[in-house]
Amino acid sequence: MQHRKRKLLSTLWVALTATVVLNAQEPGEDKWGAWYMYFGTNKIAERFSIHTEAQFRFYETTSNFNQLLLRTGLNYHINPNAIATMGYGFIKTDGSFDEPLGGLDGREHRIFEQFILKNKVWELLFEHRYRLEQRFLELGDATDTQHRARYRIQMTLPLTDTFFLNFYDELFINLQDDLFGQNRLYGAVGVHITENSSVQVGYLRNQFANAVYDRLQIGFFFNPDLRKVFAKKAKDES
Repeated sequence: MQHRKRKLLSTLWVALTATVVLNAQEPGEDKWGAWYMYFGTNKIAERFSIHTEAQFRFYETTSNFNQLLLRTGLNYHINPNAIATMGYGFIKTDGSFDEPLGGLDGREHRIFEQFILKNKVWELLFEHRYRLEQRFLELGDATDTQHRARYRIQMTLPLTDTFFLNFYDELFINLQDDLFGQNRLYGAVGVHITENSSVQVGYLRNQFANAVYDRLQIGFFFNPDLRKVFAKKAKDES
């Protein structure tokens, strides 16, 4: 009985967070959704930096809010091409368009461990990201704990000093129940605004076991070195 309850909750949660739900009586894959995102990596010491992230996900490009994702972490820079991270994420999923689940909102508290390796081949910049996640899920009064592994290979190609292309593919593996979670294929054009900031506009193909979703992505990246900011502030105040 406990296993059946856990299996049911897992199925409902996947249905909610993957947006495999009915939106205005139409399949979600018939709509172009959008993710609006912010990412920051800010040095606070020689080998340490802080990761900050906020994502606002919509069923459609500008309407029908679906999901809020907030994530932060502490990075340890082993060397310029290897970074270890431990962090926390909070995810809130709006279930108001989801009649099968009774309109319940989903919440998730997530702990993650991550390791990034970087290398360069010709002009191509490669990044390999390995991540483990411990997911503490809430759906109404029901709770569950799940574990997941993720691997992302990313490639960046500079076009000029200002413009670049970015591509990645990321595979999600469930460590319980069904092995395949999802696969995300992404391509974007990026623009360096300043030395420490950039914008990417791209397309995400988000594939689940029984559905595929098309998502516009607009991401803003802001990576100032906080050591320099604090040093300047201290100098101005002295």
